[in-house]
Amino acid sequence: MTEALSFLAPLGVVSGVRAGWVERIPGLEITGDRDEAMRRLRPHHEAEIRRFAGAAADFRRAEQVHGSEVAVVPGAPQIMAADGLPVVSGTDGLVTGQAGVVLVIHVADCGAIWLADRKTGAIGLLHSGKKGTEANIFQRALDRMADSFGTRPEDVTAVLSPCIRPPDYEVDLPAAIARQADAAGVGNFIDCGLNTASDLSRFYSYRKELGKTGRMMALIVRDFPP
Repeated sequence: MTEALSFLAPLGVVSGVRAGWVERIPGLEITGDRDEAMRRLRPHHEAEIRRFAGAAADFRRAEQVHGSEVAVVPGAPQIMAADGLPVVSGTDGLVTGQAGVVLVIHVADCGAIWLADRKTGAIGLLHSGKKGTEANIFQRALDRMADSFGTRPEDVTAVLSPCIRPPDYEVDLPAAIARQADAAGVGNFIDCGLNTASDLSRFYSYRKELGKTGRMMALIVRDFPP
């Protein structure tokens, strides 16, 4: 677990919120597709979730279908994924206003976006790849948080994870996401500036490894009500 990374520090100053980021698992060989990768990663990621939030952690993962649907959890329907763990079906983003619910997203070049509302205590976690960014999943999540928890964009701290960037990708996802944050009026947006395709000792990269790669894991939880 690398939850002490400096780019996550702005989330740590939001009362009760903890964020985590798990990078490449050293020595774990992955040569198959996404389903095989997730099966091989499962014991490592489950151990990290337990370390992050305890053995009885109540965690929710998005199915990640490269869309823009955002679900409020707990309560949203789940299905079983190929790795034998549940996912919230049809979604690429999760938000919650409930303390103790761990939100989980996996990425390998796409951006993970952590969200924390400094006033209401609501949190969110998004998978924003090319299609999700084009569909503005960022704004969809802010709208969902506003409707469900009364969130105002100016009260939100948002952090963008390591993701693929030019010149390794023809689309500048971070620039597009930054523009969306600005247009939405987000109070505090931080882009970590790290390129997943530039350091395969640290990150998984779907593009650089031609799809035969693992996934990093992003996590966020609020430990107590605001």
